[in-house]
Amino acid sequence: MGGMPTENTSSALAFPGSQPTQGSAVTTAPSLDTKPKKKICCACPDTKKLRDECIVEHGQEACTKWIDAHLRCLRAEGFNV
Repeated sequence: MGGMPTENTSSALAFPGSQPTQGSAVTTAPSLDTKPKKKICCACPDTKKLRDECIVEHGQEACTKWIDAHLRCLRAEGFNV
């Protein structure tokens, strides 16, 4: 029976150590919610199509308007680009 109180004591010692861990897990949880819900290849298909067509027809330097629009859309979807 001497082992049981020691286990309870070690469990009690584990709770204060796990509380800061839980606090950090709470701060990590919101970042998980902001994670993109789609793959980057499937996000923003409209702006992606316009960007790709413009680059093929006119070259990348002439299409900054569409490239920027696509990047804004991806950022709105939660991607860090």
